[in-house]
Amino acid sequence: MSETRKILIWDLPTRLFHWLLVLAIVALVVTGKAGGSWMEWHGRLGLLVLGLLVFRLLWGVMGSTYARFAGFFPTPAKVAAYLRGQWHAPGHNPLGACSVLALLAVPLFQALTGLVANDDIAFVGPLYDLVGRDLSNLATRWHLLAVNVLLALVALHVAAILFYAHIKKDNLVKPMVLGWKDSAHGESARGGGWIAFVLALALAVLAVYGASGAWLPEPPPPAAVETPAW
Repeated sequence: MSETRKILIWDLPTRLFHWLLVLAIVALVVTGKAGGSWMEWHGRLGLLVLGLLVFRLLWGVMGSTYARFAGFFPTPAKVAAYLRGQWHAPGHNPLGACSVLALLAVPLFQALTGLVANDDIAFVGPLYDLVGRDLSNLATRWHLLAVNVLLALVALHVAAILFYAHIKKDNLVKPMVLGWKDSAHGESARGGGWIAFVLALALAVLAVYGASGAWLPEPPPPAAVETPAW
């Protein structure tokens, strides 16, 4: 049996992204269900999620070893090897990688459709004026339907964590908090330094600015109504 040693799996930016996304999604569900005046916060949280996801997509290219998509992308060969019990490596296993990619794709879809969605009362997404009412209504329907897909993925993700903790005796939460894990395979994560972090963060902030619609011209004021002189 191979000797285990403590190695760094998840770098700090990856861990911060993960837990901030968890908190943001919980808050989005709560504010979305509450509706009314909470929709303004729902919109702000949607922009936060978009920024987090843009950062994670960039970090998947510029980040450290196990955060990079190239290192855990679930090819058919990897999935088959994992199902045969022949896959051994730190980081996401091939099935877990499928879950991770889905949990990036669906919130991204939610964030993008939310930019042009409306609640049929007073709230509209920041880029609503770019698409018009008909396309906004279509995006809103898809946005609402995808909530159920997202909740199902989250439930599956939590169930998998519990399965690994209680059946396979593999604590997946602790490394996502502390970064380190006892492993008989692989080396500590490398790469993803401060320059890469600052660049990814700056581009994510730029994406949020673009999505916020702050660059759009102010709508013209309503035409003044002349009061007839009697």
